[in-house]
Amino acid sequence: MPVVLAALSNGSDDDVKRRLELAVSGRANGERDRRLAEIALSGGLTEISDTLLARASRAPGFKSARARRLWHDGNLGDAVTALDGSGAAGRRLQARLAGERAVFAGAAPLLQRQDFTPVSGRVLHFLTNSLPHTGSGYAQRSHSIMAAQQEAGWDVLAVTRIGYPVQVGKFLARACDVVDGVRYRRLLPSRLALTMDARLQQQAEELLQVALQFRPSVLHTTTHFVNGMVVQAVAEALGIPWVYEVRGQLSDTWAATRGPEARGSEKYRLFQARETDVMRDADLVVTLGHAMKANIVAAGIPGEKIIIAPNAVGGAFLHQPVAAADARREVGLPEDGFYIGTVSSLVAYEGIDDLIEAYTLIARKRPDVRLLIVGDGVSRPLLQAQARRSGFSDRIIFTGRVPQERAVGYHRALDVFVVPRKDLEVTRSVTPLKPVEALACARPVVASRLPALMEIVTDGVNGLLANAEDSQDVALKLESLINSDELRTRLGRAGRQDVLDKRTWRANALSLNTAYERLLVVRR
Repeated sequence: MPVVLAALSNGSDDDVKRRLELAVSGRANGERDRRLAEIALSGGLTEISDTLLARASRAPGFKSARARRLWHDGNLGDAVTALDGSGAAGRRLQARLAGERAVFAGAAPLLQRQDFTPVSGRVLHFLTNSLPHTGSGYAQRSHSIMAAQQEAGWDVLAVTRIGYPVQVGKFLARACDVVDGVRYRRLLPSRLALTMDARLQQQAEELLQVALQFRPSVLHTTTHFVNGMVVQAVAEALGIPWVYEVRGQLSDTWAATRGPEARGSEKYRLFQARETDVMRDADLVVTLGHAMKANIVAAGIPGEKIIIAPNAVGGAFLHQPVAAADARREVGLPEDGFYIGTVSSLVAYEGIDDLIEAYTLIARKRPDVRLLIVGDGVSRPLLQAQARRSGFSDRIIFTGRVPQERAVGYHRALDVFVVPRKDLEVTRSVTPLKPVEALACARPVVASRLPALMEIVTDGVNGLLANAEDSQDVALKLESLINSDELRTRLGRAGRQDVLDKRTWRANALSLNTAYERLLVVRR
């Protein structure tokens, strides 16, 4: 078991599977099989998990393991029921799962109406995470919008979810942070409620106290629906409008890690229903692009209630781009050669495995071409193993996660930026930020031919489109750019100009501020 756990933590998926298959072929051992079944489940090896679990029906922790297996597939009610009659540990797990299921079924916080007078021009943003403790695209988008809103004249306060960032290991975090003039408040009570439904109630009560002190005229929150539930309760207690920003389709993101059958599960159905409820109840819905807006309208939300605030750029990305070789020198990369690559979260749906395969086809003919992969994620060990097997690992560079302030340097270090996303429901709808940043750096983009990406990349105008999950087509499009300085320059210039014209955080902030003002006029 320690060896299997070590292989799992190192991302050695093939080794984990091989060792678990050996366990399946060996003699049954109830408690060992139960533990190995849970390890298999954590690695996504559900068939092996089921086989081991079937041999562990008399093991002490079988009911808990069975509940987690059902929960993994989205069978929330069955998971709770599976823990009936279990011991103390099982009862604690049952209470936790029952509380989460209650939230998915619609249990929302309740607050009493307050005597409240808002201050005009103040907005409170409620966030899942934030700078400086999390450097994700989510955190950076939030920060960029709020900084631009402040520059446009609004008084902004950000509040993060209860327990954050201590719950992600930042044990010395302060109750307040200021980043680029944007204030972040943390909700850090001495004790957290034990179940999700109770914790949302606690979170709403804590957020209400901050709002009573700050006195905003508008509340603004983001996906997913639990944030909307909390903010709706506070907004109704104060009698002020609230905004729900849909940045992704998280039910589809969850389903993408489970397989097509997950879309028929209880969790998926409830997840979508709660998202629809929150969008319906919000005073304004904000989203990233036209594909996402179409999905929201299809869920029954009036189109006139929705505005688009696309992923955008600001700061250093607006500065005049430098030559790729100069940028490589600045970030410590070899200056010579031709660089293709990406800046991305390393997760399965981003399709980095297809990019490595495409690069392998090119590298056999072009020894001067390197592949640069900037970022980190659960797929990184598997991708590094693929790079080693390719025979070109000496020319494939993994940087890991880089500080946000250095990201622009890595964008500029590339000659061509690639977005090789898989063809999934979530990737067809959600527009990423990184290709917009690449275009701002005057770098042409090769992207999968998916609706959300086609809102950013116009084939032959600012980049090239390739068939999703088709490494040969990706390689073909890359080679056309590698072989033509004129084409790269023309596409890069057009891409940068389009971003400057349409996709800046300042433009988004002005659009949001105008929408806020309309909400306030309606409320008067």
